[in-house]
Amino acid sequence: MRKFPKCLNRTAVPDLPVPCKQARVTASFSASQQAELLPGLFGEAGPLGQAAWSAPTVRSGWIQGLRSLAQHPSALPFLADCGTLDTIFSLQGDSSLFVASAAGQLLVHILGLSLQGPAEGPPSPQACDWPVCAQKIVGHIEGSLRSMATPQVTQALNVLTTTFGHCHGPWMQVLWERLSPLVACLLQEDPLPAAHSLVDLLLSVARSPVLSSSDCGLWETLAQTLRRLSPAQAGPLALGILKLQDCPQALRAQAFGVLLQPLACVLTAADQAPGPPGLPEGTTGDSVTVDTLLSSKSACAGLLCQTLAHLELLQPLPQRPSPWPQAPLLGAAVTILRFCNGSAAPASDVGGRLCAILAGCVRVQRAALDFLGALAQETGPQELVTQVSAVLLEYLRSPDSSPTVLKKAFQATLRWLLSSPRAPGCCDLDPDTQLFLRELLPVLRKRLCSPCWEVRDSGLEFLTQVTRHWGGQAGFRHALLASEVPELAEQLLRDPESYVRASAVTAVGQLSSQGLHATAASPEQLGGQKESLLAELLHVLSTDSEGFPRRAAMQVFTEWLRDRHADVAEDTERFVARVLQAASRDLDWEVRAQGLELALVFLAQTLGQPSARCPYAVAAPQATPPGPLAQALRALSRVRLFEFAFRALFDCDRPVAQKSCDLLLFLRAQATPSGGLQEAEGSPDVVPVEAALQRWRAGEQGEPLGDLEPEAVLAVLRSLDLEGLRGALAESSDHVEKSPQSLLQDMLATVGVRGENQADCY
Repeated sequence: MRKFPKCLNRTAVPDLPVPCKQARVTASFSASQQAELLPGLFGEAGPLGQAAWSAPTVRSGWIQGLRSLAQHPSALPFLADCGTLDTIFSLQGDSSLFVASAAGQLLVHILGLSLQGPAEGPPSPQACDWPVCAQKIVGHIEGSLRSMATPQVTQALNVLTTTFGHCHGPWMQVLWERLSPLVACLLQEDPLPAAHSLVDLLLSVARSPVLSSSDCGLWETLAQTLRRLSPAQAGPLALGILKLQDCPQALRAQAFGVLLQPLACVLTAADQAPGPPGLPEGTTGDSVTVDTLLSSKSACAGLLCQTLAHLELLQPLPQRPSPWPQAPLLGAAVTILRFCNGSAAPASDVGGRLCAILAGCVRVQRAALDFLGALAQETGPQELVTQVSAVLLEYLRSPDSSPTVLKKAFQATLRWLLSSPRAPGCCDLDPDTQLFLRELLPVLRKRLCSPCWEVRDSGLEFLTQVTRHWGGQAGFRHALLASEVPELAEQLLRDPESYVRASAVTAVGQLSSQGLHATAASPEQLGGQKESLLAELLHVLSTDSEGFPRRAAMQVFTEWLRDRHADVAEDTERFVARVLQAASRDLDWEVRAQGLELALVFLAQTLGQPSARCPYAVAAPQATPPGPLAQALRALSRVRLFEFAFRALFDCDRPVAQKSCDLLLFLRAQATPSGGLQEAEGSPDVVPVEAALQRWRAGEQGEPLGDLEPEAVLAVLRSLDLEGLRGALAESSDHVEKSPQSLLQDMLATVGVRGENQADCY
């Protein structure tokens, strides 16, 4: 049989010595410059005045071409002399965001090339000693910063942010010492121009390995900026400072205080005691923060959501402040949630106004529930944990909770449940958790009957996760089986909404894996219900009109096979054959790909391998003995696994073909080292298989292969160039269009000389 063709056939081109290559490149650049080609393309008399320049793609292509040209040693003086830099400066304000961004990145690139300088030291602090390109770019940045006009300042700050983020040469310190006074002058302006861009620049400088360890006044500038910015503007800067590995402790304390100010205001508004309890010393809700919270609903929601999101990001980091104020943060999250649902008792006029502003604010509710779930990673005082449970139940029960808020409430509840402590020496749930479950499961049962499909879907997702983690706990099993929740989940397999059906498939699959999918009066009835569940999931896989439930069914079947589910173990070959038959006919590529995952699990189990999760481990494959190998191959043939895999090898969807290639390579690796099946008694009959592969490669259906002899299977596997196919499938879809050969063809076609004057590819 002919091997699978390689994707590309390349002809070897003799390499040239490096000096010869450099000489040819220099000669080409000089010739292009003398022929006025480069000035015509990139100079002042270039395409700027032409009609094509109005197209953003042309301007973007011009920038990309200029970026490539800048790599040449002689290009920088050319760019400085021909007015190209002025064009780039103007493109920073282009109407196309893509063009404007590319222009800024190009300035960073040219500045970096200009200031690389000799290896013996950094550039001179005197600007007159710098290369001409660097002088012009830095001069333009200085002029933009002095203008105090927000657009120009923003452009200059963005260029500097990218420069300090990507360039780490010794000249960075010289550049910052020259420009930092102008940056500091921005802090004196009112209003502060380009505050967000200024924050990005200062954090980029602080992360620079060249500047973070030097005494350049950076920490003082950061502290001054924290004091100067508004609460909403200071939050990102405070978070960035707290993420730094090396930072003065005083600055970290200042940043953490700024970050906590909105929550301090909330705690003060809800507490009778003076000042926020439990927060770090010096953390107070200042008047500016209070004014921001009370100014409008959008400003209040924006500041609180930003603060909660920043603290959620900070909480798992090793460099977070210590000690971590877990108790006041829990109290603040609970208080915000109660302000939003109207159950809080404000202790001041500010608290009353916050209640009115936050009432029913879905955005703040979602952020607070996310933060509350993140805080479950650590414990807290029992009184606060009880309040957390109470407020979560309030939100889950409330008819006013929106579907998205309910989803967040379920997620936060799951995280707190899974973090609940257990008594020493006891493997069951603690009494408080069991009491909470007895209150929670009736709420879940009610939500599974909700008229809103998003709520039913969220309830099923919660049921799946909590069952996966607690399915073996006696207290959970007893409470769940007494709640009628498993029966409701099974009824939702016939829900009119496809997302809900998919979640129901996953939920009942997980319940069945734990022996919780239904209550039975006798073992005979239990077995009948299990069989009906398997049949129902097979029916979903074969007939459901939407792809989501079918994908979920395939994932459940794969997990059942991997875990040796009781239903599957009764007749594994029949189960696999039925699933692969349904998957092979499915039009959804994800279903077919998951079918190959199931086939790989069955293949590994049949060959006696412990796992099929990593078919390309570093260790050498363990050979299967000749006798068991032949039996295993016959079993694989009986379930039509080979036909499914060979057909998928030529699937029009690349992920399916890749999975099939991986599966067949795994099989060949397991079978080849044994040398058990030789062809000494005659060559196996591979003609039917070759013919079928040719038809499938051509896109035809063809007849089923039927049972295959093990020798024929191995012969076909040896003849296929699976490694070459895997390499071809790994290529990106545009690797041909962007190849040098394709570019040369486009150039030749454009000038109309395809048939003559063929230039060499070098």
